[in-house]
Amino acid sequence: MDGQVKQKIKTIKVDLDKCNGCRACEIACAAYHATPKYSNFNPARSRVRMVIDERNDEWVAIRATDYTKAGCDGRRTYTINGKEYSECSFCGSVCPTRDLFKEPDSGLPLKCDMCEGEEVPMCVQICSRDALTYEEKEVHEEPAETVKLNEMEIGLKSLIDQYGVQKLTDTFARMLQK
Repeated sequence: MDGQVKQKIKTIKVDLDKCNGCRACEIACAAYHATPKYSNFNPARSRVRMVIDERNDEWVAIRATDYTKAGCDGRRTYTINGKEYSECSFCGSVCPTRDLFKEPDSGLPLKCDMCEGEEVPMCVQICSRDALTYEEKEVHEEPAETVKLNEMEIGLKSLIDQYGVQKLTDTFARMLQK
């Protein structure tokens, strides 16, 4: 165990058999992340979204994960109870090929932060059917070489990827002059 560090891994498990698609998790997340907290309930700002197939009575909660600057090819499909879904249906990555998990006003990527500061994420707290459960595990691993990006850095990286460093720098300079 020389050189290894303890890291706490936080995860939210989804039990598809218990979920009824009520979307309370979306509303709780959106309200928690509103500015100021609980001032609005816009599900477009939620870091968890429901993939819904009402015809087949199927509901899947998907959480926003990492930002990726390139979209995948999305060629794989999954068949559940005879119904086909693209891999995008279950993907939590924030990518340029779809608007899921992007801040509706700015287009900046959203990422689940497990409601940092709360003992248990709000989506888990609000789920009356226990379809969402929160788990923490301690794992031993080698020290990470890369630094975890915070929300602002993720947003800036997204803007750099979209517009380039020079255009972003020029915009900042212009804004600072006002």
